[in-house]
Amino acid sequence: MLKNHKFLFISLYLLRSYNCMKYKFLYIGVALLSLSSCKTALSVSNIKTEKNISISADLPEDKAFASVIAPYKAELEGKMNTKISYTSVDLNKQGDNSNLGNLLADYTLEGAQEWAQKNKKPAIDAAVINVGGIRSTIGKGDILTKHIYEVMPFENEIVIVKMKGSDLQGLFDYYAKNQKNNPVSHLTIETDNGTVLKQSINGKPIEMNRDYYIATSDYLALGGDNMSFFGKGEMMVTGIKMRDLFLDKFQQNPQINAPTDVRLIFRNKKNNSNE
Repeated sequence: MLKNHKFLFISLYLLRSYNCMKYKFLYIGVALLSLSSCKTALSVSNIKTEKNISISADLPEDKAFASVIAPYKAELEGKMNTKISYTSVDLNKQGDNSNLGNLLADYTLEGAQEWAQKNKKPAIDAAVINVGGIRSTIGKGDILTKHIYEVMPFENEIVIVKMKGSDLQGLFDYYAKNQKNNPVSHLTIETDNGTVLKQSINGKPIEMNRDYYIATSDYLALGGDNMSFFGKGEMMVTGIKMRDLFLDKFQQNPQINAPTDVRLIFRNKKNNSNE
């Protein structure tokens, strides 16, 4: 209990100390996790309050408290500023085939495939993630731990959805209708004015009676971003946090080779629905 409260106080102090919104996501998350992990319930009836205290950059610093958390602050900042990889180009999420989006979709497929092999499950055929879940970009140069937290601040997990080839038509119709740049891996989708022209997985036509295994996030598998078509499939939970997977993948690849292949083609696009 005491340890969790100390961590919470440290997180709140760091939140007040930084004006950068990107850091605020991290420290708010840490603070909430600290509260949720506390085993002893607090009795609200025993808490006496007299006035509200607004936490902001204008709040005077408590020097004694600052000295207590200084080593924790230094340790956290050290971890967040640790170099884990390098990119020779900007990694962005704009456009129908963004290099960062496609890279993270590939990592999602790889992580799901590794899990499937370990657990003696069928091979993964493709992956779908949502561009809205990618909250930042990564500039050319060193990639630090904090960049991955900025890109993926959420606690989404990877799930695998088993779907019949005939039910996958809902996925292709979704892209034809929405023309949205939600990144994919091992999928090719070409549409024209809301109509699907070409659709393939690993360069092959869809077999209607075959079972396909699609890696995605729990958010999308449960119908997020209007992807209701996943509801026709059977979900397998992997327990893999997407952010943890991305951290591992960047660490495993000291030099990032950003994908440049074309996966989504929206001809006669009605409007710019890209994030």
